[in-house]
Formats: sequence, C-alpha cells, structure tokens
Amino acid sequence: MSKDNANVARFLPLRAAEIPDASAVRAPVGRERDGTILYREKTFAELERDACATAAYFAANGIERGTRTLVMVKPGLDLIRVIFAFFKIGAIPVVIDPGMGMRHFLRCVEHTRPKAVVGIPLAVILSHLFRRAFASVRVRVFVGRNFERRLPLQGGFAAAETREDERAAILFTSGSTGAPKGVCYEHGMFDAQVRLIGGRFGIERGEVDLPMLPIFALFNPAFGMTTVVPEMNPSRPAAVDPARIVQAIQQNAVTNSFGSPVLWTKICRYCTENGVQLPSVRRVLMAGAAVSPHLMERFGPVIPNGEIFSPYGATESLPVSVISAAEVLGGTRVETDAGAGTCVGRVFPEMIVRIVEPVSSPPRCMEEVRVLGRGEIGEIVVAGPVVTREYDRLPEATAAAKVVDADGRFWHRMGDLGYLDDENHLWFCGRLAERVVTKDGPLYTDCCEAIFNRHPRVYRSALLGFGTPGRQTPAVAVEPEHGAFPLGKEAATAFQRELRALAEEHPHTAVIRRFFFVKRFPVDVRHNAKIHRLALARRLDARKG
Repeated sequence: MSKDNANVARFLPLRAAEIPDASAVRAPVGRERDGTILYREKTFAELERDACATAAYFAANGIERGTRTLVMVKPGLDLIRVIFAFFKIGAIPVVIDPGMGMRHFLRCVEHTRPKAVVGIPLAVILSHLFRRAFASVRVRVFVGRNFERRLPLQGGFAAAETREDERAAILFTSGSTGAPKGVCYEHGMFDAQVRLIGGRFGIERGEVDLPMLPIFALFNPAFGMTTVVPEMNPSRPAAVDPARIVQAIQQNAVTNSFGSPVLWTKICRYCTENGVQLPSVRRVLMAGAAVSPHLMERFGPVIPNGEIFSPYGATESLPVSVISAAEVLGGTRVETDAGAGTCVGRVFPEMIVRIVEPVSSPPRCMEEVRVLGRGEIGEIVVAGPVVTREYDRLPEATAAAKVVDADGRFWHRMGDLGYLDDENHLWFCGRLAERVVTKDGPLYTDCCEAIFNRHPRVYRSALLGFGTPGRQTPAVAVEPEHGAFPLGKEAATAFQRELRALAEEHPHTAVIRRFFFVKRFPVDVRHNAKIHRLALARRLDARKG
C-alpha cells in the first residue's frame, strides 16, 4: 500500500496486526440478572476480518468505488464495520441524521440520489414504499440479524488507495440553523481529523471510548482505542438514561467520552445526586453548543483524574479550536459571566482563523472582505486541511459559505460571530443569523444570555428579536430549572423583576425589558443543545399577537 494513501481504512489492518487480540468494539446485547451489561465484543483482528468480508459482500452486490450509498444502520458494531467496508471499497457513504423527521429525511434522500441503500430491514422496506425519494436506488442490502452468516469466508480486502481530494462521504448537517445540507468530505479531510485530534489530546493505544455521537466512533480504530456503544437512542439523545451511561463508564473503565452539554448536564446531575465519581475517565469532550463554566465546575469533581475539553467546529470544519475547563475556570469564565462571549480556546495546528466584517452578499474572493483587528466582533472564517469545499449539489449554498483566496485556499464561513483577543484566543459570541439588531446597535446571543444564565433558577436563556432588523425590540426567553417554572402571574412578575435587575447591571443588556418563560426550548436533534432562536421568536410573536 502506498504511503500516500489517504484512506483512513488503512488504520484498521495496521491495528489488527499490532494489537490483534485487543478489544475494538463492545456493543450491549442485554443484561445479567444482577444488572451487569452484557456485551458482544470484537477484537481488532475480528473487526478487520468482518470489514473485509463486508466489503467483499457489498462489492459482489454491486457497490463499487464511487457508489453513493445511503447508510441506514443502527449505531454499534454493524455501523462501524459497514462504514469501514465502504472506505475499503472507496464507496461513498451518505449519512443522514435519523432525528430530523421523515419529511426532511426523504427530501435529503431525494436530493442526494444514492445508488444503493444499506440498512436494517425496515429501512429497505421504506426505500420501496417512498419510491419518489428512493427513485435513484438500484442496490438494496439488508444489514441486521444473521447478516454475518451471509458474509463470505475469505481473506483480506485491501483498502482502495484513495487520493486526498477523492470524495469519501456525504455527512448531513442537523439543520439546526437552516435546511439540512450534505457536506462533502474528502479522504484527506478524515485523515487530517485523525492527525489533529490525536495530536492535541494525546490519545494512547488501549484507551476506551464511549462516544455519544455515533460518527465519532469511526476514528477509534485509527487510535487503537476500544469503542463502547452506549445504550441510547441517537435520534433522541436528550432522553438518555444517565444511570446507563454511568454504569457503562464504570463497567468498561472508560477513559474518553464525547457528548453534548445537555447530555453531560444530565450525567453530572445524576453523579452529584448519587455521590458517584468516574476515576477511570481521562478526558471528557463537550461540544455541539457553548459549554457553560458552571457545568465545567460541577462536573470536575465527577472525574477526579480527568480533564474537560470543549472543542469548537462544525460539520463543515471540525476541529477548529479547543479550550480546557482549567483555562475556563482559571480565567475566561469571569469575562464570559460579564458578557464577553464564550472563549473557545486556541486554534488547532494547521488551522487558520480570521475575523472579517459581516457582508450582506457572499464575497467572490477573500480579498474582497475586510479583516478585523483584535477584539473586534465579526464573522469567523476558517481555512485548513479539515475545511470542506462544497455542499452536495447545492451550488448556491456552496457559494454562500465557501470563499477562495488568491492562493486557491478554501475558507469556510462558520456563520458564527466572534473575535480574537490579544493572546490569540478565539471567542464565540453567537450565530450571525441570530444577532438582534436594534436602533442602538447589535446584540449577540452568547454575550447577553450569559448574564441571565447566572440566575440560579434559569436552566438556559435565549436572546430574541421582534421586528425589522435595525429596529428590532430585544427580549429574552427563559427555560427555568426543573421545578422552578413560575406558576401564576404574581410569580412570573417577580421572576421577571429579578431578570431585569440582572440586565441593568450591564450596559449591553440594560435595553432588554421583555422576558418570556418557556417550559422547553426547541433545539437541534443531533445534540439537543443548539436553541432554535428564530423559531422560538416566531412562536412567541404569534402568542403575544
């Protein structure tokens, strides 16, 4: 195999040769009478054999290099070996978030025009029922019970020697800030992610990972890290039972885990209330939305031997930067609590970040935009080896989000607002589309919400704007802590009075005089953490009308 091969599937046979008997995947299959979780386990050697056999089976059924293949497989062992089989072949897996709802899902399928479907029996049945959306499909392969019995008993299947710029996968955004879009990944981008993540976090062979976002399990074979599949529904992550996650961490001596702030809040609350610590954990990654310093502070004692990190990025560019809880609690939280935004840390090696003046129409090249100075809030744009170049079959969306400079380098417009400080730390202030522009100037979600999130009865808050940008009236919606929702007009008025007092302590929030109480915010399906502020504003505007 060429050393220039960018295919991440090359890591699996390497680990199978180096640590053949080490556990690669543990997937839950039930419980013992005493409650112990029963796992089905595969070693690295077994996973490599499975991936080779699966690749051979897919190839025999018409899935070839470059074949767009919709993946409708449950997270766990099947998903891992299926994806590695695709990479070995050089086929292009299409991964669509299952929680976005049937209408959005079918629209994404129709737009992507996959040639094959690999999925559980129900998924294949759906491909027959919804003929219009699946009209492009020519190959259907069942994956599920007894799938292994259909696999050939054969030797290795060499990974295709893919170029860095060759299409590797199409991963859909969650649609949290607009219609879901297929992000086109190249093999070199996955390879760079392995390099940057492994280098920054010092992941060692033999570690154990419990990923609460299934796609992150795909990097583990590259690191020689065991994947423990969590007992949770990926389409409803906020409904997870924290006791099950804690038990899995304890039983498997998990050292690494990724999840959204909402998930970690539930786990933190469970551990705190039950006096539980997780001494095996070395690092916890919290991402998907801004992580509050309060959560970091509360969760620290739960992992006495570990560190908390908050990476920043997007499906189109991941990772961009990262900050540790030690940095937050040791300094930046004071500024965050005062409304300076959320510090998302130092930029990863090989990545470049610029802050540019927001523009009303997409620039034709980077030289057309004005780069802002230190401390000036503007739009965050990034370049580097993990920055994707296009959306699948969406030239207008690509033109709006991607900018090329004079050197031919692609920059991605994150759609986020922020700034770089004097020490070159990146700060996040909110989404560009969600800023509230009043007659006195713009207000930024993260800068304003931090003021109200300090209230002990506020679980989270959302800055909203009513009216025409430039003359918007600002307001804040509050989702109270469990059991703290105000009952009756008198309680609501008293709560609002306390929030107004907080607002008046800071110049940038003093103009906010209106407050709403909402039992549950609309949030994204992937992390259950990103608030749909524009949808919430429309709902409340209709209510008050």
